[in-house]
Amino acid sequence: MQSRGGAKNNYRERLRGEARRRGETRSRGVSRSNSRGGTWTNSRGGIQNRSRYSTLVRGEVWSRSGAGSWSHVARCPAMYPAGPAWPKLRVLRALWALLAVLLAPWRLWAKEDIQECIWHVVLIKFEAVGEEGRSDRFFDLEPLESLDSVFSLLVDAPTDQNEKYLGFPYYLKINYSCGGESSEAQVRKGHLTGLKPLVLVTFQSPVNFHRWKIEQLQIQMEAAPFRSKERCNAEEVCAMSWYTPMPIKNGSVVMYVDVRSNGLGPFVQNKRFHVNINGFLQKQQDNTLQFTVGNEIFNLIPRYFINVPSRPLWHTVNQTPVLILGGIPDEKSVLLTDTSFTDFFLVELNIDSCWVGSFYCPQASFTATIYDAIATESTLFIRQNQLVYYFTGTYVTLHESNQGSGSWVRVLANECIKKLCPVHAHGNGSEYIMALTTGKREGYVHFGTITDGRVSFELLPRQRSVCEGLQVSNYLAILYTIPEFIPDARGLEFLMLLGTESHTTFLMVPKGMFYNQYSNLLYIWGNFLLQSYNYENFIYLADFPKEQSIKYLVNSFRGDMAIVTETEEIWYLLEGSYRMYKLFPSRGWEVHINLQVMHQSSVYTPNETMVTLFYEDTKLYQLVYLMKNQQGQLVKRHVPVEQLLMYQQLSNHYFFKRQGSHLTLSFTNFCPFSVMRLRDLPNPQVYSRQERYQARPPRVVEPSGFHNENSLAVYQGLVYYLLCLHSEYHKPYADRVHDSTWSWSNKKQDRDYYFYLASNSQSPGNVYIDMASYEKIYDLKADYELPERIFLDKGTSYVFSVFLRVGGQSLEFTPERVLTSEELKSTVDLGVVLADPGCIEAVVKQKFLINRNSVLFRVTLSDKRSCFDQGLSGHHLLETSMLLKVAGAVGHCFQNTHQGPRMQGNLMVPVLIGCPPGKRLAFDITYTLQYNRLQNKHYFDCVRVDPEMPCFLFRDVFYPFFLIQDLVTGDSGSFQGSYVLKVVGGGPTLDTIREYSEEEIYRFNSPLDKTHSLIWTTKNTTTTKDSAFNIMSHQSLGIEWLCLENSPCYDAVPHTIFAPEFFFKVLVSNRGVDKSTYCDYQLIFLLHIHGLPLSAKRAFFILMVSSSVFIGLVTLYIIFCLLLPVMVKAWNSLRWKINNIIMSESYYTYTSRNCSGTSETRSTVSSRASSSDSSKVAEANQRAPEQTWKKKPLVT
Repeated sequence: MQSRGGAKNNYRERLRGEARRRGETRSRGVSRSNSRGGTWTNSRGGIQNRSRYSTLVRGEVWSRSGAGSWSHVARCPAMYPAGPAWPKLRVLRALWALLAVLLAPWRLWAKEDIQECIWHVVLIKFEAVGEEGRSDRFFDLEPLESLDSVFSLLVDAPTDQNEKYLGFPYYLKINYSCGGESSEAQVRKGHLTGLKPLVLVTFQSPVNFHRWKIEQLQIQMEAAPFRSKERCNAEEVCAMSWYTPMPIKNGSVVMYVDVRSNGLGPFVQNKRFHVNINGFLQKQQDNTLQFTVGNEIFNLIPRYFINVPSRPLWHTVNQTPVLILGGIPDEKSVLLTDTSFTDFFLVELNIDSCWVGSFYCPQASFTATIYDAIATESTLFIRQNQLVYYFTGTYVTLHESNQGSGSWVRVLANECIKKLCPVHAHGNGSEYIMALTTGKREGYVHFGTITDGRVSFELLPRQRSVCEGLQVSNYLAILYTIPEFIPDARGLEFLMLLGTESHTTFLMVPKGMFYNQYSNLLYIWGNFLLQSYNYENFIYLADFPKEQSIKYLVNSFRGDMAIVTETEEIWYLLEGSYRMYKLFPSRGWEVHINLQVMHQSSVYTPNETMVTLFYEDTKLYQLVYLMKNQQGQLVKRHVPVEQLLMYQQLSNHYFFKRQGSHLTLSFTNFCPFSVMRLRDLPNPQVYSRQERYQARPPRVVEPSGFHNENSLAVYQGLVYYLLCLHSEYHKPYADRVHDSTWSWSNKKQDRDYYFYLASNSQSPGNVYIDMASYEKIYDLKADYELPERIFLDKGTSYVFSVFLRVGGQSLEFTPERVLTSEELKSTVDLGVVLADPGCIEAVVKQKFLINRNSVLFRVTLSDKRSCFDQGLSGHHLLETSMLLKVAGAVGHCFQNTHQGPRMQGNLMVPVLIGCPPGKRLAFDITYTLQYNRLQNKHYFDCVRVDPEMPCFLFRDVFYPFFLIQDLVTGDSGSFQGSYVLKVVGGGPTLDTIREYSEEEIYRFNSPLDKTHSLIWTTKNTTTTKDSAFNIMSHQSLGIEWLCLENSPCYDAVPHTIFAPEFFFKVLVSNRGVDKSTYCDYQLIFLLHIHGLPLSAKRAFFILMVSSSVFIGLVTLYIIFCLLLPVMVKAWNSLRWKINNIIMSESYYTYTSRNCSGTSETRSTVSSRASSSDSSKVAEANQRAPEQTWKKKPLVT
């Protein structure tokens, strides 16, 4: 017989299985919520402890657990509480009853045994892995060079022993807790049940796209389990955590870390963390960290926050790693955070506080308070009284120099500044800020530009101030004149201001403006709120009370906007609508507070002060100071806008309906649909331009599966090397395989051998590296939601479908009436609002599904080819937006998810028009060689073959071809557009290549050149508008090399016995000649040409010299052949005479020296004497004729 505990466990498993099955069905049908609600969890604040609460509805109990799930248990009527029914209790019952109706049916799970679990992530140094209770700040950016000793052990592994592997200085340490309590047993249970955290790191693109490449890069990693280094009495493990490398990328200082489960083990909600580099820290000699902007204050005095007005949080949206917030009374201190206020620091700034008042800059009073504080990507700005300071952080990943500001720099020293204003969006590779003047410069604006940490200001207007310009006609263009009094809307939600409307007696007091560059909405606010799409026609939003005055606005740039008044009221507005909702104080807020008290939440107290209000990842957050038990605490908490709106709707629209002898509670549902789903979504990478890599940890041979320090170091080195391959992939010649990791392909061939070693525990270093785990992902699927942003090239379209179902919201299983097409058409309608209808267009086609009481809308968003010229990949994009709006859904329709309710019926997506990031032009060397061999009937490569740069023969016609490579999707296709080809440099060798001037480029490439300087020509007759250059395409007739007499390749001198060679630096650009794309493709590559001809003079000279040398050699040969016999005979005679002379001289010398010799040598002497006698006789015979000749004259 099974025990009671075992039966309970089986019951829980069945519930979990049912929940998973229902969740899978829901994920296929309902668009999921964005999982960006998480933040950095190394918080100084407490964690919410959510308890279970229940409410009685018509004899039943609906209970809700901490995870927000519902369970239903039948109760008898005797369970009703006795006594009179309080009005508040009746309202609360009504609220929960309606919630039970709206949250059906998938919330009717018995999930009471499933705990709410959340992820926790901290950053730790490389050498601190395994230490408990430690967290580090993100400021050290130098890569680690100590991994060689680890990789040197991997001899028989798919790693390169000649490669130097580096590592990142930090790890991400990951844990989770359930029910608000952390437990080592829970983490061990998750590990033993197969739980593995999956970490997705997203790198934010830099501001300066002139220096860094614009790309949307992500890397997905799997966390590796690691045992704690603390002492443990258990045999295997006591405490453990998961670790992944924390990668760093040049040009990026803002990173988002998304953690999710692999689907095994306990259910843990997805969560996002902000991991930003803090460039305002420095290490001291004792290895402690200190702020460079000031001194940290560890005591949060209540007077800093209690009864202090809230202030806006100003920064460059999505680009700022460090946020600052001033406004602390009578203190030159700011709140500083690099985790979006999940944790924070109070820092007293090191500024001189030199307050100067003069006749031109009157100051009624002086204070140490930092009134304005603005944060940019690498620079902080503050205003104290009339003084403005800035401080640039140390970011070696952004700037060429690793030195930031040594101290606060005072700017605009001779100006009287009354206000600093932020520019939320960056542009043209820079960030901006505005300083408003007063005193003698009233009406001027100092417009500041921040580029790579360098700050400069320009005085605008340049000629005269705005006040003076208004007095001069035709100097300033007045777009709109604000009415003097507030219009009388007469009960309407909004009023179009045409000049004919009536007005109240309340003066309009404008205080500021706000502009959303995506929706093109301009807001003018004060004790009113005006909005305009074209800066000329304004709409007055009448829901905002004229008795209140707006203090500041907060925009999410995704369609949501919050408003804070001077009395600290919070209002909410959904862009595209005209209805404003009061969130605080409100009846919905009271209900929410009561529920939080029932939860025993630690982030809600009766005595609290709001410090600031801001958006983070489309969610609204408060920074509040809580006083509880005489203890102050500064916490960040989420403002549940959807829940507050739902509570207000429920409390305002309920009624009692009599059924028989008793009353039943009924509600009015104003949502026109019951189900909204997105269908037929295309693959997101084509439009979101997200590049994603995947890296899994090496497998360890240890049976328990725990990693050690060496295996984690190997993981670090492989991730670092993977990102290096990505950053170095910019070859102008197209690779055979279009992938930055294609160089690892040869290492994947032996994966079976490495797997064999691992399966037999023979892997070196006890780790098994599967190179297939390190790859680029090209086939991401849509997650039932629109992408974060949509990039549109020229003429491209984004097509998807919206499914809306009418009815089906009742818990009673009654047959549903089938609606006709006319009823469906009158019930639900879908509209698309475009911020720039002249640039993009939307076509909506509807299809009625009568048997399902549903309507399917097919939406096509297309570019109109009219609002953008050409630009580099990711540069100067036109920002606009698309708003998808279901009529009547604003504030009435909500979708319930595991993270709480989410508003439905309004979807705003930024649209970026231009050349999408990740596209490039490459030289298609493979097809070029193939086509040239086919057309020229031959191909001759250089004598010294270079596989990376093949040669082309000078006398052959050259047919170039190019590819358009998409680095995001992996697609690669032939470039079919037009382009201009120019030779912009060259030289006879790689070392002697030089850049040509603009004049030389014109002479060497233009068909209009008359100086005989052309390098090449073509038979194509198409030229640019000014006929300066030829226009080429993939159907061109090819290039013929000329190298005329005034060109640099003319009369090339050969350095060897082979024909001369030349390297041309070629520029290919389609700017101004290609109408098929917005992309301004620019490709510069080297072209190796061999077999260049010699000039006529040099050829004639070489011919003459060669002929002369040849004739001379032939003549010498003939002379030598004729004189050789005579010379041989003369030589023989001369040699014979010389020999005779030598012999005679030697004889006489020998005789005189041996005449007194012994008898033993007489025979020898006699022989020699006889020979000498014979020689004497011969000489006598020769002298006899002489004597006879001499005597003859005497005889006669």
